[in-house]
Amino acid sequence: MLTEEWFVARSFKGEDFCDSRELSRLKRERDVSVTLILPTRNVGKTIGPILDAVARHEQCGSRICDQVIVVDSSSDDGTLAVARGYEVEIYPEGELMPEFGQVYGKGDAMWRALSKAHGDLVVFADTDTCNFTDCLVYSVVGCLLKRPEIRFAKAAYRRPFHAAHSVIPNGGGRVTELMAKPLISAFFPELSGFAQPLAGEFGATRSVLWSTPFLTGYAVDVGLLIDVFVEYGLASMAQIELDARVNRHQDLSALSRMAYSILRGIVARSQFHGRATWTRQTPSPDPLAPMSAYLHAGFGPSGLTLDRFEEFLFERPPMRLALADRTKA
Repeated sequence: MLTEEWFVARSFKGEDFCDSRELSRLKRERDVSVTLILPTRNVGKTIGPILDAVARHEQCGSRICDQVIVVDSSSDDGTLAVARGYEVEIYPEGELMPEFGQVYGKGDAMWRALSKAHGDLVVFADTDTCNFTDCLVYSVVGCLLKRPEIRFAKAAYRRPFHAAHSVIPNGGGRVTELMAKPLISAFFPELSGFAQPLAGEFGATRSVLWSTPFLTGYAVDVGLLIDVFVEYGLASMAQIELDARVNRHQDLSALSRMAYSILRGIVARSQFHGRATWTRQTPSPDPLAPMSAYLHAGFGPSGLTLDRFEEFLFERPPMRLALADRTKA
């Protein structure tokens, strides 16, 4: 399937999938369960409204998420105190899959949380969203339920940038526009139709996610996008158009580090799948392998600085294999 053909055939409107009563009926008819995984880190101001939105349909008798997992990265702002007020499963990231040692970023936490997911469909969502609506999750669930040929679905939305006295409607998503999309176009042009390749709101069948490796850190989303495409084909993937998503903005230093992770992830996957020959940044499955340092020159309170960040990029194995190895042990 060509990218242009895919864009027309596999780009859907969110409102086509957000009827909670219809989704609840389809779940019962097909005997399908849904797990929602929410990675958190100091999101005390937003996690409550997000969990309220997720629980709203349950109170109306239209249960969509059968299991909600909060995997937390050492929050110290009251995030967990808020989450404990809801019927969710809460796991500190370091307590999951401990045999793999230290947790290396968001992608690693998501992969570890997958070990606790028992839903037939598994959906992930970011938790720093200020204008979260249930459709961010239920549109993804609905696409997977109503279109059985789809195995992987990702949300697509505008990313406004809120400046001091103005709002730039499409000014957000700077790493997406300046790093991810150009590299995807260069190495995996078939995926160029995804408007938000780094979107944290996506879902897939559990069998797909359990059979796909996860990259650690911020490279997780684009790594999954690429690996699912290579293994299952573009026709099995879809995107759902939604309204604008507002989340907290990162400063340029943080965005630079994020962009570096995305760069390494895409180059590593392109080399692994035979689309590039550069091998220096191939991710390692060995937690003891040397890390790649990222040097960032900038300005601190006292003037020019050069900061060194240890950026890890490990590849966690498909969960099916990891749990099988645990059983053997």
